[in-house]
Amino acid sequence: MAVRGDNWKMTTMAARLAGLGLALAAAWCAAAPVAAAEPTVTLCYERADVRPWRTEAGEGLNFDLLRMVGEREGIVFNFQSMPFKRCLAQLKANAVDGVFAVSFKPDRLELGAYPGGATPDTAKRMHIDRYILLRRKGGTLDWDGKALRNVDGAIGAQLGYSITDQLRSLNVTVDEGSQKSEELVRKLLAGRLAGAAVGGSDARTLLAGPYGAQIEALPVPLVEKPYFLMLSHQLVARRPELAQRIWSSMEQVRNSPAYKKLERTGSKGARH
Repeated sequence: MAVRGDNWKMTTMAARLAGLGLALAAAWCAAAPVAAAEPTVTLCYERADVRPWRTEAGEGLNFDLLRMVGEREGIVFNFQSMPFKRCLAQLKANAVDGVFAVSFKPDRLELGAYPGGATPDTAKRMHIDRYILLRRKGGTLDWDGKALRNVDGAIGAQLGYSITDQLRSLNVTVDEGSQKSEELVRKLLAGRLAGAAVGGSDARTLLAGPYGAQIEALPVPLVEKPYFLMLSHQLVARRPELAQRIWSSMEQVRNSPAYKKLERTGSKGARH
């Protein structure tokens, strides 16, 4: 019986010691500082190649800029690609945290927030680009920076793009039934458009591609404008300090020697 008693005492003592160890471990874990998780920000971008800024595959200078901002600020960016108009709808619904790269239009203020608010801070832009007017080779459509002349049909623009407002202010018919610049050029060559208003990077790509021998760009740009990262109203309201960190870092990284070198020599081209 003594042996059994001794065994019972040893078992009880071992159980108490084990319980004490677990309690001490729990207390230590509670007292130890918890490393803050990196915030994840979901961004939408247009499902199209707009070189050198971005491609459908997630390459280009816009992604390089965001990657460098993420590394600098400890932020994980999650990217989703959609048609541009759907990206804006997702932003309005707070289904994504932001959309890039977006030019300023006053009516877009209800969709999300620009850096600087209703008067965007151009220092916190992602990049500057321009819109170019394309016509058929040898065509008579003309633009002098103030007025369009010899307009024998509609001017095409991509669905949801800001240039449509400017074109309508010039009292021309606008066809915005296409999502890609290549579709606009095909309509142009088929005689369904008098001209096509496309982004500067798209214009360079189209002129260097298979349609280049049949189209030409008018020398005066329609407009030149900055493009921004818009953030959702929900993100800005709930985490204003995070929004400001992202926009401020955008300016600092864009002006950094490392990013300027990428602008000169080309994007790293890595998928993100």
